[in-house]
Amino acid sequence: MADSTLVRLGAIAERRWGLVTTAQAEDVGVSRKQLSRMASVGAVERVAQGVYRMAGAPRQNHEAIYATWLALGGATAPRTSTGVASVVAAGITAAIVHDVGDFFLDGLDFVLPARKGTRLPGVRLRIRQLTRDEVMPVDGLPTLTVERTIADLVELGTDLSLVAGAVRDAVRADKLVAPDRLASYLDSVAARRRSDGRSMVNDLFDLAGVSPEGWDHD
Repeated sequence: MADSTLVRLGAIAERRWGLVTTAQAEDVGVSRKQLSRMASVGAVERVAQGVYRMAGAPRQNHEAIYATWLALGGATAPRTSTGVASVVAAGITAAIVHDVGDFFLDGLDFVLPARKGTRLPGVRLRIRQLTRDEVMPVDGLPTLTVERTIADLVELGTDLSLVAGAVRDAVRADKLVAPDRLASYLDSVAARRRSDGRSMVNDLFDLAGVSPEGWDHD
C-alpha cells in the first residue's frame, strides 16, 4: 500500500473526525476497491455505508451522527442561498449533539434545503430553509442552535417534559443565550394554541424550574 494513498486520505480525515467517504476518496484518486482492500488489512475501518475511519483515529462520541452526515454529502454539498450548510443536524439528533436533555438516539434527523432521497436506515430528512442565526457548528457538525433545536422539538410534538429537560440542561450550561429568539421561533406553534411564543417559553421555563439570567416572565 503506497504511503501516498494514506497521506491523501489522512489529509481529508483529519478535517472531519478521522473519517473519510468513498466519494471523497475517489476525488483524490483512491477507488472503492482500494478502500475495500485497505479495510481488509486494517488500514481503515468501515463505520457506515460509504464511510471509513482511518486506523489510529479515535472513535468519536457521536460517530454515528458524523458518519451519517458525511454519507449524506454534508462535507461536499454547496451552501444554501442563505449561506448555511446544506445538511444540518436537527431535532433529537441536535439535542444529543448539544448534550442537552435525556434523549435516546432512535434514528437520525437532518434538515436540508430541498428534497433528497436516501437509503440510509433510520435517517429522517426534512426540508426547511434555514438562516445563519439558526445554525451553528458543534465540534465541526452543522447543527441547529440550542434555541432552534428546542423550538424544533416542540414543533415535532416531543413530550414537553423531555423538552423541559433539554431547556434545564441548556440554561444550567449557559447554552440557551437567546430566549427572545426562542420565543420568536415558537410564535407560529403558539398561535395554533391561541397563545404566543413568549408565553410558551415561560411555560417551558416553569416546567424546567429554571430560566436564563435576566429573563423577564412578564
